[in-house]
Amino acid sequence: MTEKVAVLSRDYGWRETQGGLFIMEGIKVIYQCVMLELPKLIIPYKPNTQKINCIPGGLIYIVKKIIRPNGDHAFQVMNVPGRTAVLWHIGNYATGIKVDTEGCLLPGLKFIDLNTDGDIDVSGSTQAMSDLLSLMPDTFPFHIL
Repeated sequence: MTEKVAVLSRDYGWRETQGGLFIMEGIKVIYQCVMLELPKLIIPYKPNTQKINCIPGGLIYIVKKIIRPNGDHAFQVMNVPGRTAVLWHIGNYATGIKVDTEGCLLPGLKFIDLNTDGDIDVSGSTQAMSDLLSLMPDTFPFHIL
């Protein structure tokens, strides 16, 4: 059986980073959803800073399924340089009036401005996480382009 791999293609914005997550099995895309993160660039630039920007791209990480202290299931991105506790978890907002991340990745089914604050959010996060949890093995590679 071919290994499942997660591949994230990003579009870096000033307010947030939007991404397309593709679950690959060999050369076949078997699932896709969107990911929302903090922005890449903040002025003045502070590279790879928790609560400030997204994790570095151009790398391959290992991701593990975990259960958070609150009982929720999530995925932990391992060995992010200079960072700890980077997760994929349920949430809708990376920036704006309400924020659900301090440097984690928020999966969803589509991008939309849910709360009409002018910032892009994700909808269907609970469904996307459920899909990913049922589809992915306990540990897998995560390529960020």
